[in-house]
Amino acid sequence: MKIFLDTANLDELRKGASWGILDGVTTNPTLIAKEGRPLEEHIREICTIVDGDISAEVVSTEAPKMIREGRELSRIHKNVVVKCPLTRDGIMATSTLSKEGIRVNVTLCFSAAQALLAAKAGAYIISPFVGRLDDVGYTGMDLVRSITQIYRNYGFKTQILAASLRSPLHVVDAALAGAHIGTMPFKVLDMLFNHPLTDKGLEQFQKDWNKVFQETPVTR
Repeated sequence: MKIFLDTANLDELRKGASWGILDGVTTNPTLIAKEGRPLEEHIREICTIVDGDISAEVVSTEAPKMIREGRELSRIHKNVVVKCPLTRDGIMATSTLSKEGIRVNVTLCFSAAQALLAAKAGAYIISPFVGRLDDVGYTGMDLVRSITQIYRNYGFKTQILAASLRSPLHVVDAALAGAHIGTMPFKVLDMLFNHPLTDKGLEQFQKDWNKVFQETPVTR
């Protein structure tokens, strides 16, 4: 499973990229707005940090405007993937952009039926929101499993991006469910490293090493 960071914060992206395990980035209007910089300028900067798919979302709600905006976003950098919402207009825009060779991440997916429509429209990525479904009493990961099965049945090439991942358990479950990509906040990525037995084992190794090599007298 590819690992994406769901952030537009440059410091978080630099740190995540420095670990050598980051495959891409997802952004949205909310995340971009938090950074207080022009969209195009900020996306260009992100593309200099992470060499992978960088999702940049349209803000228009009508298909013709989404299409124009999607074309503009795709010209920012070769790694930009245009994000369109899973609405009627969003699917219309996805179909048009995909036919033009522009990669589209269809976002805000909450049902398998919606995911089927996105794949039919030629989506490069579909983004089911796991955590938000959990919030309203559904098992979000069941959606990832259903989409995986449907896409497998018909050979759809659309990649499944598990979004709204809020814990290490979410990340592991997404991988078990067959998601091609998991996107997460920086704090969740950082938490994937953590296990008390790793810390305990490393501490013991250091103690044993120091006991032998720091306490042994130097002979001449």
